Amino acid sequence: MGLRDWRPEGCVGQYRLPGCAVDLGLPEMDFSAAAATGAQSVVIGVAPSGGALKAEWVAALGEALRAGLSVVSGLHRKLSEAPELVDAAAASGQQLIDVRVPPASVPIASGRRRSGNRLLMVGTDCCVGKKYSALALHKALEARGVAATFRATGQTGILIAGGGIPMDAVVSDFLSGAAEMLTPDAAPDHWDVIEGQGSLFHPAYAAVTLGLLHGSQPDAMVLCHAVGRTVIDEYEDYPVPDLRECIAQYEQVARVTNRQARVAGISLNTAGLDDADAVDACNEVSALTGLPCADALRHGLDSILDALP
Repeated sequence: MGLRDWRPEGCVGQYRLPGCAVDLGLPEMDFSAAAATGAQSVVIGVAPSGGALKAEWVAALGEALRAGLSVVSGLHRKLSEAPELVDAAAASGQQLIDVRVPPASVPIASGRRRSGNRLLMVGTDCCVGKKYSALALHKALEARGVAATFRATGQTGILIAGGGIPMDAVVSDFLSGAAEMLTPDAAPDHWDVIEGQGSLFHPAYAAVTLGLLHGSQPDAMVLCHAVGRTVIDEYEDYPVPDLRECIAQYEQVARVTNRQARVAGISLNTAGLDDADAVDACNEVSALTGLPCADALRHGLDSILDALP
């Protein structure tokens, strides 16, 4: 959905394997038809847990290469590790492009405070709207005439932005250093809007969250939450803490490297609610936390921008 929503000018259609229920609302077309429209590549549009390249995809991707399309992947497993695709790419003259590859040389974090301002998305869980919130805030800042840069930390964000660092592909000792690389010194009035990853409360993915928190040294954070989410997705023995506890935990951890760090607002994913209930849900969260709360998709996040330091 991310490329369709944020780079629609680059999306000409969709190709779905049998049984795929996800529909982007783009024209259905095979690879030859896509190439005929001027498309240059096919993007693998899903990222299963663990990042495996499924065997049933390989034949279809080989067809794409033979039709004259390069293949772009955000999976952990590299396209170059599939001999069938390597052979098809060589025969067709197309490229295999792996996005989930960190820079060749990432330093250990220095901990040095950098100039400029940094706004980091953090979450109560995975898949609660961190990327969308960051993109929406970046767009809103630019609409106000504020110098801002969206800093991508995941594969879809990198495809949207044209650059970034896939944090979950960085060796753990270098995570904070990678976050420092991603958010360098900037002008005093500039804002880096940083896509978050994982959650401090996730039993599998908290490590990447912690490294990103320490390395990015955020001046402000936006806590992203999905309404009605009471347990960590796919980890039912792990409850999502009270939002006030989440805020306190994020601020405590972020203040290891920036003692002024604070949560400035809540981005609430209200999918599944009607408009009136969505407004009520945001008002309830705002009353609970004392912070501005809005749904990035329904309401925009200007109220959170107004609360930035």
